Amino acid sequence: MSDTLFTGIAQLVSPAQGLQRGRAMRTLTQINDAALLVREGFVAWAGPRSEAPQAAQTHDLGGVAVVPGLLDPHTHAVWAGDRLADFEARISGVPYEDILARGGGIRSTMRATAAADVDALVALARPRLAALRASGATTVEVKSGYGLDFDAEVRMLRAVQRLQAEFSLVPTLLIHVPPQEGRSEYVRAVCEELIPQVVREGLATAVDVFCEKEAFTVEETRAIFGAAKAHGLHTKLHADQFHAIGGTELACGLGALSVDHLEASGEAQIRALAASGTVATLLPGVTLHLGLPAAPGRALIDAGAAVAVGTDLNPGSSPLFSTQLALALAVRLCGLTPAEALCAATVNAAHALGLQGRGALVAGQRADFLALHSADWRDLAYTLGTSPVREVWQGGRQP
Repeated sequence: MSDTLFTGIAQLVSPAQGLQRGRAMRTLTQINDAALLVREGFVAWAGPRSEAPQAAQTHDLGGVAVVPGLLDPHTHAVWAGDRLADFEARISGVPYEDILARGGGIRSTMRATAAADVDALVALARPRLAALRASGATTVEVKSGYGLDFDAEVRMLRAVQRLQAEFSLVPTLLIHVPPQEGRSEYVRAVCEELIPQVVREGLATAVDVFCEKEAFTVEETRAIFGAAKAHGLHTKLHADQFHAIGGTELACGLGALSVDHLEASGEAQIRALAASGTVATLLPGVTLHLGLPAAPGRALIDAGAAVAVGTDLNPGSSPLFSTQLALALAVRLCGLTPAEALCAATVNAAHALGLQGRGALVAGQRADFLALHSADWRDLAYTLGTSPVREVWQGGRQP
């Protein structure tokens, strides 16, 4: 591929490359009347248009703002069935325990997903991923976790693997819901059978665990993390969504890539995250949809933590199909500034996925970027109800 010089950039705005913590998250580089040189899918140069090098071809973006492509570090985009009856019951005041007793809740999604083959799961997930990409997500993490039985978990990951031919995806094995009987045997089988199979087939880069009162204990999580690390996989954690039971502290101590949710995090969890290299991933769609308290994004950043933001796209607690909207909600619900939210959805989200070379528009990074409708980048955090993203570019090309 020959060099392409992108011009017509009213503002080129980017965080610094690499993980950004605390106050550094609000520091962005802004170049007015800018140009961007892309070579072989990577940024070769970025700077004022008046200083731009020569290129074999040029592409005029028409005087708009350009920002790095967003990364969505937490989705459950592969599922079957729906939770519309659950939604109607919940807003009518029916307790979740009663919804479960009626056959609804997460176990209804698990039944529907377990009954679907790979072809069906691919067909269902494709438009969801297309919506995320149109909203600005140039890289998306997708978890399993609705299978319970191992065959269904593997089918979910095989669906993600197939979709990688169309989208830039990061697959994660999620150990989500414990069985109603035989917990210890299930955890042992996860460690000794499921994780080794996933590694043999190259189906995931990380293992995530839901550590909560109604899910897996801290000690069960520790065992699963040990098996993941022994097989060369990264670790991630769902924690503090409803109760802080020690999962965040465990994950920070064991060097997990991220701890996600954090709606119930308190001072001890904030201190642990601020003192660690683990990213705190906020999921404001859950706050909007379920009415939970927002994760303490402002307190985390003020304490010096590294914060990311994702959609948590799923059928039950966050039917949020826009990564840009997750960024905008992090500003309104979690107290981030627009600059911090952009950093959270780019370089810090990349770190939460164990990725290097994405999230910043500097030389050597992959040329994933967004051309907005507006000439002011702050529309990315401001706009609600319609997309401020005009064009999505991945590796210097439009997908």
